[in-house]
Amino acid sequence: MIRIHPAVVLIVAAFSIVLPGSAARAAAPRPIVFVHGAAGSAAQFETQAKRFASNGYPVTVVDGIDYDFSFATESSAAVLNRLEQRITALLQQTGADKVDLVAHSLGTFLSQSYLDTPARAARVAHYVNLDGATALRQPGGVPTLAIWGEGSILRRIGGATNVYQRDQSHTQTVTSVQSFSQMYRFFTGSAPQTTAVVPQAGPVQVSGRAVLFPSNAGAGGMTLTVYEVADATGQRTGGPVATFALGADGSFGPFTANPATRYEFALAQGQGQTQHHYYQPPQRTDRLVRLLTNRPGEGIGARVPVSPAHSALSISRYKEWWGDQGSSGDALSINGTNIVNAVTAPRDKRAIGIFAHDQNTDRRTNLAVAIPDFDETFITAADIYVPASPGGSGSVTVVAQSRAGGGTHRFVVPNWPSDTDRISVSVPDL
Repeated sequence: MIRIHPAVVLIVAAFSIVLPGSAARAAAPRPIVFVHGAAGSAAQFETQAKRFASNGYPVTVVDGIDYDFSFATESSAAVLNRLEQRITALLQQTGADKVDLVAHSLGTFLSQSYLDTPARAARVAHYVNLDGATALRQPGGVPTLAIWGEGSILRRIGGATNVYQRDQSHTQTVTSVQSFSQMYRFFTGSAPQTTAVVPQAGPVQVSGRAVLFPSNAGAGGMTLTVYEVADATGQRTGGPVATFALGADGSFGPFTANPATRYEFALAQGQGQTQHHYYQPPQRTDRLVRLLTNRPGEGIGARVPVSPAHSALSISRYKEWWGDQGSSGDALSINGTNIVNAVTAPRDKRAIGIFAHDQNTDRRTNLAVAIPDFDETFITAADIYVPASPGGSGSVTVVAQSRAGGGTHRFVVPNWPSDTDRISVSVPDL
């Protein structure tokens, strides 16, 4: 990692700087607001929010906004107005005089525009620019940390602290341990006590939004039912834990959860269709869950071939999948077959979401041919036959072996038939 300060260049390791403790640590933590990039959502800051909470931040002071990156239904000016409203609400809630602002990719262009207004910049104590827009000077004169991933080291923000994490991919710069450590030091003046997500001992609260991908419009009119599920089978262990009739913005919760229990989020979309979302146990209170979905027959979900004979999965992780990097890459297996390779997930594809289904409904697997229907920003697909059972009475095993020390994550979920049900698996971005 290369760290560039104004007028001085240092080459340091990601964890080499440990600043002495300061009064900032003892003071009430300043609110943090996250602005995502193209095709993203506030969920991309979910793990970092839990890391901040593990270091003493109240869960209510780390927040984010969602917006449609195409600006088809809301102008960029309207998004900035909502950002201002969110900042105002956090300042009123906490009594703080300023917030810390974090933005990624397209969100950095929005945030730099926001900081161009002096009255807005005056309410921001620190700004973090994650792998996004360059600038000749610190936006709005606000102290700035710019973190850059793979790519040119000529990118910089003048006057800022520029940090180059060259082994990290674009979205990985949002979610990585190294980025968290840099942000925490920048905000507080001292190193974090931990970079782990520390599990809470007692019940936790889970809340968020069900949103239409990629617009982030609320999935209003759908019904969300939450169930506890068994680790070994993914099958429900009892009746509903919570049920929510979703309003226009798609918000749900909070509901009380066990930090060590797995849950199914069953989203009834209408027309007899249900999307089943599966996560690892929450570990801590989580306010940034985003259930990505489409209405039946709309969006990218409408491109998935369906039949009662096969299951259709979408698997996401907020760290790009690398299928062509050998031992430095990822493995993602479904029922023992690795679906990421140089065709389905080359490093330069920057794939975050993978659709896995029987593309030709021929009960055959072909991982040697790309699927053009899913050649979109941060999206890819794999043609794999996953046998389904009526009512999802069987199982599908998904195992992700994450690069860069991200560990191995195993999911066993019901093998729902794709003509009536879809399966979504969220892999931790550790």
